[in-house]
Amino acid sequence: MAQWNPFEDLEALRREIDRAFEGYGARYEPFYRGAFLPGRSPRHYPMINLFEDKDHIFIEALTPGIDPQALNVTVLQNRLTLSGEKIRVPSEVKPEAFHRNERASGKFVRTVDLPVEVEDTAVKAEYRDGLLVVTLPKAEKARPKKIHVAVA
Repeated sequence: MAQWNPFEDLEALRREIDRAFEGYGARYEPFYRGAFLPGRSPRHYPMINLFEDKDHIFIEALTPGIDPQALNVTVLQNRLTLSGEKIRVPSEVKPEAFHRNERASGKFVRTVDLPVEVEDTAVKAEYRDGLLVVTLPKAEKARPKKIHVAVA
């Protein structure tokens, strides 16, 4: 005899509701598209990789089609903020000329919590082929120290 498990029924209900909302979102995507990637909120753009070595933290941010002069990079304590704006289309292109307009545009802001303190006066940012690379030197107190072990 099978036992009734209410949690299985609740999980099935949750899956059905998720499926219903997936269909809803796809039809109304242009109205809630606030970032460069359809269906993503502005805080998720630009997409990043964050990694570190012994002395630095590196952030690679995908920013294709953005004028590097429109990018702002700021560091305050252990938070990095990337902001900017992607211009929609050249002004000479009329809205009625579009057959498809899938690439979103507009302003964005993304704040990333850094895993350690950094030397904010020595941060470097470089833009190359749609990729923004930010190099953040770790603060001296955040770097690993080798401790000599004395033998008695």
